Amino acid sequence: MKRNFTLIAFTILCLHAFGQQKTYWQQHVDYTMDIDVDAEKYQYKGKQKLVYTNNSPDELNEVFYLLQFNAFQPGSEMDIRLQHIADPDGRMSINKGTKENPDYESRIASLKPDEIGYQKILSLKQDGKAVPFEVFGTVMKVNLNSAIASGKKATFEMEFEAQVPVQIRRSGRNNSDGVALSMAQWYPKLAEYDFEGWHANAYIGREFHGVWGDFDVTIHIDKDYTIGGSGYLQNPQEIGHGYENPDKKLNLPKGEKLSWHFKAPNVHDFTWAADAEYIHEKVIGENDVELHFFYKNDNEEVIANWKQLPEKTQKILAYFNKHIGQYPYKQYSVIQGGDGGMEYAMCTLIAGGENLGSLIGTTAHEFAHSWFQFILATNETKHEWMDEGFTSYISNAAMNEIMDQKKELPNSRSYNGYFYLVQSGKQEPLTTFADRYESNRVHGISAYSKGSIFLSQLGYIIGKDNLDKTILKYYDEFKFTHPTPNDIKRTAEKVSGLQLEWYLNYWISTTRVIDYAVVSIDEQNIVLERKGSMPMPVDISVTYEDGSTEDFNIPLQMMYGHKPTQAKVLDSWSWVSPSYTVKTDKKIKSVQIDPKNLMADIDRENNTMATSVIEK
Repeated sequence: MKRNFTLIAFTILCLHAFGQQKTYWQQHVDYTMDIDVDAEKYQYKGKQKLVYTNNSPDELNEVFYLLQFNAFQPGSEMDIRLQHIADPDGRMSINKGTKENPDYESRIASLKPDEIGYQKILSLKQDGKAVPFEVFGTVMKVNLNSAIASGKKATFEMEFEAQVPVQIRRSGRNNSDGVALSMAQWYPKLAEYDFEGWHANAYIGREFHGVWGDFDVTIHIDKDYTIGGSGYLQNPQEIGHGYENPDKKLNLPKGEKLSWHFKAPNVHDFTWAADAEYIHEKVIGENDVELHFFYKNDNEEVIANWKQLPEKTQKILAYFNKHIGQYPYKQYSVIQGGDGGMEYAMCTLIAGGENLGSLIGTTAHEFAHSWFQFILATNETKHEWMDEGFTSYISNAAMNEIMDQKKELPNSRSYNGYFYLVQSGKQEPLTTFADRYESNRVHGISAYSKGSIFLSQLGYIIGKDNLDKTILKYYDEFKFTHPTPNDIKRTAEKVSGLQLEWYLNYWISTTRVIDYAVVSIDEQNIVLERKGSMPMPVDISVTYEDGSTEDFNIPLQMMYGHKPTQAKVLDSWSWVSPSYTVKTDKKIKSVQIDPKNLMADIDRENNTMATSVIEK
């Protein structure tokens, strides 16, 4: 009997322990790459060893690689999309028009064979044996010789050759700033496999999703070139170029090339840029993070602006550490090398520098991506608003403080962009995949503006202090985990104690709009009406005839509570009721809905009313 009891008890304990296990998992990659660059021909040869750990519960019979340089070829999906979208990206087109403009032409379509980009796979082995593969433009499917069981590893060895395209979008050679090599999307990259399956998305021009892992990369390139990018340089005394310890002796090798050896731990991408005229400066930021700056030595005005950037970047780092969470790496590089700005692991590529404010603002925005995209790493091919929107929100706030802009609503441009989109009648839900919006403008306003308003308006709903706590908790709990929209929603619910499923649904999955109005004032009665189809809690400020003021908060019933507030909290308003009456103790002079303009109310003209208007 004792023996059976012991067995039953052990079984119960095992079942309890199993029930407590977390179901979250993610794959892991270890890249080792050796790259030999022919800088004159803008070509390179590479050897890649990839150890892939299958942490999923599934057996994998195939894997997918992304060959994104193949997008820069006439007839590619990126080229065809560029030719048919209503408002093609001016950076990617000739004569910067629209498709209706007879002079418009895709820059990709006009590329010559020595100007295109490509990644050609010369050989691929799985665990030492050749494995078949098939290339579909920018995606390569590999049918495995043997399945990778759950919890097991496979080693892929690849030889490839590639050509750097003329700079058209994000990466390429000889961009408008004169930077020789901007090397993003430059290597065959394993696609992500997660609880939703494979994310083998063709590269059309938007952004990315990747697998975390460790990168060990050696780049052989002409001695004149300075490289900046992801990771930590392992052999600075053999390189120089501003990386070396001045107290130690340089040990430069003989020959025409240097071998730059980088390691980047726990990242999901690796990017670099190289130029023979880079100035390289370094300062130390908060928590001993090395901040590197690479910019062209060819324009005195631009150089003067870049000279002022390190001090501002130190402040930006400190602001994000305080308001998002601690930056986990010990290096970040700001590199002149892009067509605008684009974030990558431990670095960003930024264009220009002619305007100091723009240079600092772009740096703030791209650096913020390091938290929201390269540490939290939401799948931005389908939840781009969580990356671009959250980044815009926090970088606007940072610029407001660091540049002493004194804006009451740092996010005001996002609201204006959103209102424009609503008036255009072209709004699409934020559940639309990034590449699949009808136009570039709709994508931009949706991802950046409406995504940013998600946070500032969330602060209106749950209170600014709770929003600040939500961002900190969200980062702390979901860093390095690829969070989804539900994760930010649940975090806000846990912090605030309020139910927010309705907000996520309306704002993200629909195009419904907010419009509340004051429809009448009758001495001590105010009648409000919900004219838009998206419900919200409502703040109102009342001015009485005696000159005094009083604030009221009307919770939305399905929140089952209200934000912390100094206002008088009234009975809740159900979403099914089109109107609501507020009764006051004194005669009313005027009423204003949402005096701080945090609610994205599409018609603010009907948010105020005064008794003098009624009398007339």
